[in-house]
Amino acid sequence: METDLLPAQSRAPVSDFDAYAEEVLDDPYPHYAVLRELGPVVYLRRYGVLAVARHAEINAVLRDNLNFCSSAGVGLANFHTEVPWRTPSLILEADVPLHARTRKLMAGLLAPVSIKRFRATFEQEAEQLVERVLAKGRVDAVEDLCAAYPLKVFADAVGLPAEGREHLLPYGDMVFNSFGPINERFTTRLKSAQQAIAWIGEVCKRENLSADGFGAQIYQAADRGEITYEEAPLLTRTLLSAGLDTTVYTLCNAILSFANFPEQWALVHANPAIARQALEEVLRFESTFHSFYRTTTKDLELAGIPMHKEQKICVFIGSANRDPRRWERADTFDVMRRASGNMAFGFGLHACAGQMLARLEGEIVLGALARRVKAFRLEGKPVIHYNNSVRGYDSMPISVVGA
Repeated sequence: METDLLPAQSRAPVSDFDAYAEEVLDDPYPHYAVLRELGPVVYLRRYGVLAVARHAEINAVLRDNLNFCSSAGVGLANFHTEVPWRTPSLILEADVPLHARTRKLMAGLLAPVSIKRFRATFEQEAEQLVERVLAKGRVDAVEDLCAAYPLKVFADAVGLPAEGREHLLPYGDMVFNSFGPINERFTTRLKSAQQAIAWIGEVCKRENLSADGFGAQIYQAADRGEITYEEAPLLTRTLLSAGLDTTVYTLCNAILSFANFPEQWALVHANPAIARQALEEVLRFESTFHSFYRTTTKDLELAGIPMHKEQKICVFIGSANRDPRRWERADTFDVMRRASGNMAFGFGLHACAGQMLARLEGEIVLGALARRVKAFRLEGKPVIHYNNSVRGYDSMPISVVGA
């Protein structure tokens, strides 16, 4: 949408940059570099929002949940000034003190001490998956590896029925598209996801979940009075949207990075113990999330730029992870780098609650691959999956060379 520059933004450089255009999503990093050089805060005229693309300002915004809230929605729409078109997330789009109750529950479920019970099963599934991939030799990395693994282990961990899991990715795709503008990409995916939405609504009911998964634990919290029974299916639904697509796309970005930089995979193959370290560099170099929003709660200034209350701020996570002000050789993929401070899953109070589970899955898969696979080779051009908020692929033909 076109909008006149508001007086409060008159000190911010103005840009016609469209973060959601396909030519930008094909390779956003040169565009992020331009935004960073324009200034610490930039006014995006097309959408009438401010944006931050440098690491320091993004860190400041995400740390300060009192001045930059999430309850107005983490997408372009402002749920404070317009009627929400969907039910806001009980975790991602809630502020303190309401946020504390549900966040405490989910953080406990997904804490390292809680998810370690899945490690042995996750490792077994990863070994079997790698065996199947090696037996084929040539696969679609998206379907046969990156999606296949989380659709099995994560869905099992939640306690979902085996039938119908093909609806999980279309549902998550619709959710993440909603964090951007209501453009043709979003409306098309929303229309095509109606069957997936209905399926999600059914499987998040208590009677359709296994007795030992995350979903059952959420309902047990309702039994204890920690949440309401009306909130239990909503939190289970949030878990599904937060814990699957990001893992799938992180694995996609990992495989592509190692296919493009075989000398880096050689380092991991030679020392599988650095799989977690290598995963962190993947998360930094090819961020799964590329943008979402915060909203000002009062008139304030950021980096000398005045902002009105209820001002939407676009936060370019993918840019922060390539900011040379924070990272040496920011555009170089280096698995020996200590990249654990990356912002791939957000930062602060509203950082992704499922990130520890996603990191566990990624570490296990990369470790299993490192022990068995000598190299990945692209056998065709990967097909980007265009989404308003996350970066991934629809297909990626590769061949794998066994050790």
